[in-house]
Amino acid sequence: MKNEVTLGIDIGGTNTAFGFVDVSGRCIAESSVLTKAQNSAENLFERLYPEIEKIYSGISENYILKGVGIGAPNANYYSGRVENPPNLKWGIVNVVEIIKKYFDVPAAITNDANASAIGEMLFGAAKGMKDFIVITLGTGLGSGVVVDGRLVYGADGFAGEIGHTVYDVNGRMCGCGKQGCLETYASATGIKRTVIELLEASDKESILRKTEYDELDSKMIYSAALNGDVLASEAFEFTGKILGLKLADAVAVTSPEAIILFGGLALAGDLIIIPAKKSMEENLFHVFRNKVKIIQSGLPEGNSAVLGASALIWNEIMKA
Repeated sequence: MKNEVTLGIDIGGTNTAFGFVDVSGRCIAESSVLTKAQNSAENLFERLYPEIEKIYSGISENYILKGVGIGAPNANYYSGRVENPPNLKWGIVNVVEIIKKYFDVPAAITNDANASAIGEMLFGAAKGMKDFIVITLGTGLGSGVVVDGRLVYGADGFAGEIGHTVYDVNGRMCGCGKQGCLETYASATGIKRTVIELLEASDKESILRKTEYDELDSKMIYSAALNGDVLASEAFEFTGKILGLKLADAVAVTSPEAIILFGGLALAGDLIIIPAKKSMEENLFHVFRNKVKIIQSGLPEGNSAVLGASALIWNEIMKA
């Protein structure tokens, strides 16, 4: 008897990764293709399908495909559509309909942060939890909110955009067109903007002064902070303070057991978690104090996005 797997597909602006994952969260086989963001969604799947088939042919003797889960920017779980994704020139396209041209199995799509939340619930740090929030700290800030074991999609499929709640109405311009969104402060690009502001506002010594603006990234800031760079440490303190303030607002709405940090900036660990936790506790309504954990993702870094997409469809299959 063959073992069951689902196909997880994570669509990014540069690469689209995919993998076959069993019900325990073990990735059996995986690969990726260039997304070619300037091309259509149809073009991506025309190129992707032969690569998927090539990988599947190597495992099909022992495994049977049960479903396809897709994580993508601006993806709507209800409609199956990706709607005007910021890094892809797709407009509005029904990705689930395209997938069903190639695979005669159940398919579902959601945004990458929601997929990560389901991944944490099935395979990661949220195993056994029914109420939690996942915050993805990457280029932007994504979030997935789980209440009573169910992902919150809202009336239109786009609920849980904590990254676009406002920290400062007169603050930094966001790519969404608003000013002062949380993601302009608490993200890989946000902490870079903070470092630039700190460099301009003070004459403190910092190794980061030797780095060109275009080359500066969150990994360099993390490395500098680990090596005792005062300005880099200040940037993490500032970032964590703002993140914690807004997490306190989120806690007041859903009362989660834990907040799980996921993504590149979350790998900084205590550098971001300690100031975020301190700020959150200071700003919490008193009934929530000392109840909510802030922890790192329990998904393996390398294929976490694929595991999240796969968990999405595993979750659908389990509900059926």
